Amino acid sequence: MKHKPIFVSGIGTGIGKTVTSAVLVESLQADYWKPVQSGDLDLTDTDRVRALVSNGKSLFHAEAYRLTQPFSPHKSAALDNISISMDAIVLPQTDNRLIIEGAGGLMVPLNETDLMVDLIQKLDAEVVLVSQNYLGSINHTLLSLELLKSRNISLRALVICGEENKDSENIIRIKSGIEILHIPFFEPLNKQVISSFSKEFVL
Repeated sequence: MKHKPIFVSGIGTGIGKTVTSAVLVESLQADYWKPVQSGDLDLTDTDRVRALVSNGKSLFHAEAYRLTQPFSPHKSAALDNISISMDAIVLPQTDNRLIIEGAGGLMVPLNETDLMVDLIQKLDAEVVLVSQNYLGSINHTLLSLELLKSRNISLRALVICGEENKDSENIIRIKSGIEILHIPFFEPLNKQVISSFSKEFVL
């Protein structure tokens, strides 16, 4: 039976999705795909993940949309005089596991109609939700988990990037019933560190 794609989403932006994606790609020797790249076209998230992955099996698929401005996809697309169409975002053909990295969080708009969570449902993916410990993150994490539950979207894992906070994490566990995986802030961040950590990381 073919595995569902894994969609890496976050409770916000700048939360650790790209590093988490690199760990998953390396750990599973999976392919990688970022459907919508918004800004940073000289160094895309695909470029970043590729630079952190050591195995020779993973393929890196082209984005469906490459937007020039670093804003929410709906705004970036408007500034580029285009409109993002869900019909144009089609899963790449591969026999390998596929890691999909979203842009921002679940409620990020792609256009005036569709949100990132709608894309997840269209692609029939399960989700790895990436969180981080900061003031307000309990609320953002639990809201994101509630949204996935309300949409009947399968949660593969909840990952917290960076420093651990037992008080925050315990209440998230109690309220959600979900165990938490951890990925640290790597310093330095390079393919050797990702390779070593990925050998011990079990999804």
